[in-house]
Amino acid sequence: MSGIVGIAKPQKTTKVKQMLKAIAYRGSSTKIMQTPLATLGITYSDDKSIKAKETSSSNVNPVGKIAGRFVQERENKVIIKRDPLGVAPLYYGWTEDGLLCFASEVKGLLELTQDVHELPPGHTFDGQHLKAYYRLQKLPEIKQEPERIAIELHGVLDSVIKKHATLGVVGAWLSGGLDSSVMATLGSQHAHSFHTFAAGMPGSPDLKYARMVADHIKAAHHEVVVKIDDLLKVLPDVIYHLESFDAWLVRSSMMNFLVARLAAQYVTSVFSGEGGDELFGGYRYLKSLDPSHLADELIDITSRLHNTALQRVDRCASAYGTDAYVAFLEPDVVDFALRIPTRYKLRNGVEKWILRQAMTGELPDVILNRPKAKFWQGAGVQDLLARHAEEQISDADFSSERHLPNGWVLNSKEELLYYRIFNERFGQIDDLSWMGRTKGTPVN
Repeated sequence: MSGIVGIAKPQKTTKVKQMLKAIAYRGSSTKIMQTPLATLGITYSDDKSIKAKETSSSNVNPVGKIAGRFVQERENKVIIKRDPLGVAPLYYGWTEDGLLCFASEVKGLLELTQDVHELPPGHTFDGQHLKAYYRLQKLPEIKQEPERIAIELHGVLDSVIKKHATLGVVGAWLSGGLDSSVMATLGSQHAHSFHTFAAGMPGSPDLKYARMVADHIKAAHHEVVVKIDDLLKVLPDVIYHLESFDAWLVRSSMMNFLVARLAAQYVTSVFSGEGGDELFGGYRYLKSLDPSHLADELIDITSRLHNTALQRVDRCASAYGTDAYVAFLEPDVVDFALRIPTRYKLRNGVEKWILRQAMTGELPDVILNRPKAKFWQGAGVQDLLARHAEEQISDADFSSERHLPNGWVLNSKEELLYYRIFNERFGQIDDLSWMGRTKGTPVN
């Protein structure tokens, strides 16, 4: 995925080059730009199909259009902007001489400063004022029968997926769960050539179901079978790219990182099923909620994706310079999903009921009816990393090291293992307020 770094002052090329070097892997090419008020560094893909996409609706060159997504200049001010749901990351801080600087990843800022702040989704910042321009909220419910809603949902999804699937050689990260299978199935119907990619431990359910979907849609299927040594080998790189030691996030990213590496050998872009569980009610705990609270809960967990699950998608794809399309979180899909009555999302104990109805007849029944599994469970990781941490860290060390300088308390030896690696890669960073933690994880 593309990336940006910048300093809110012209003629800061040397420092911007230094920042850009830290995230250059996010694309195959880099470029420095001077504007009247800033120096920008862009990393991007120079693949012809990506260029075609970037310029298809505008005369602006691809690099300029990427810059325009993140930076605007008005009233003699540099204004940085993050997309409504935080699919693309953006952080900011100040240099030693008081200049606003910003970057797609924290490591870009750390080249100049440890004063790091995350720009929230749906916000702009001009160096003084943080302003919200978008927030998720309840919308009026669709007054139609569920059968009609399912047909319209299928049409909205198909339309947004088609936009991306028709350009270049594309694929999908495929776990064989409902969400990734929706992406793969609809994407394959529009692509000239379509690839699917799966990862898992030997005999894991994800490998089995992914093959089933790939065979069903006649995709070119690729898989990587992983052992615990493979996970431990890439663990430091995963933490480096994630810029996080959150145990749930790291664990869920391990297979994703490996499948992203595999995908980069064949395609320049992939579909990810992220966001389906949050918009359509895919988590089992939702069944225990008062139905009147379900809509608020879905909005809350969707709003939290930006520095947890979406960070996983962004960093795994970007580590290998590929684009990840999160079609469930495209504006048209989000707006439609927020209008679907929650009684059709969780119905008769079935999670994502309306999405399953929308895909009836397009997926094998076993996939349509497959229950939700956590990413690492479906891939077969389960508690392997936790057991490894238990072997590496003594009770005494855990007791003495689990309290962090910022007041956070690490919840497990697994999280301490990740924190140690994080410190090895980034050094001691006392202010971690920019880092997301999975909902339900205590922070003090």
